[in-house]
Amino acid sequence: MSKDILIVGAGEFADIAYEYFTVDSDYTVTGFAVEREYLDETVKFDLPVVPLEEAPSHFDPARTDAHVAVTSTKLNRIRARLIEATKAHGYHLANFISPRAMVWRTAELGENVFIFENNVVQHGVTIEDGCVLWSGNHIGHQTRIRENCFLSSHVVVSGYCDIGARSFLGVNAALADNVQLAEDCLVGMAAAVTKSFDTPGLILNGNPAEAAKVSSYRYYRIKP
Repeated sequence: MSKDILIVGAGEFADIAYEYFTVDSDYTVTGFAVEREYLDETVKFDLPVVPLEEAPSHFDPARTDAHVAVTSTKLNRIRARLIEATKAHGYHLANFISPRAMVWRTAELGENVFIFENNVVQHGVTIEDGCVLWSGNHIGHQTRIRENCFLSSHVVVSGYCDIGARSFLGVNAALADNVQLAEDCLVGMAAAVTKSFDTPGLILNGNPAEAAKVSSYRYYRIKP
């Protein structure tokens, strides 16, 4: 039985989420919500766009789930903040798992997780709240991806890894077995991470990857 879903966001990722939830899930998208100060349209795909602050009066949380569809803006902090705001309005946060992804039955997923097509999530993996796995990633057995991480396409995460909260992994990045990354790390495109890094906010590039002199906090101009 189809259930209604509200998409929080109105950018490109929200457009993608609308398409994926419509075509490849049991949900029916009934509208969009954005914070009032960013509301610049009232209709998208012939559906209403409302201020997030007023969403419960338009879309009853008792009958409507929600999904925050925002990318890695400000090192995933915007998505994290909107997830908390949406939960505070009483919404249950739905996941999207592509039917063309392989998520093993022993994997554990949090809320507001979006997993695109051709991902492989192996035995014993934990993916916490608010994570996005774009197309074609491999997540090795017993790995833990902590909350609000963003993995670009064709990332390989080997077994027994631990990726810190809000980290970003670029296209074709690779992590060896047992690698641990602190929170807020930015792993560059095609970087090969062969050892653990326990300092938050690193930018890691190269093969083997090493930390850049600039931090991810400075790169995104955000506070730790």
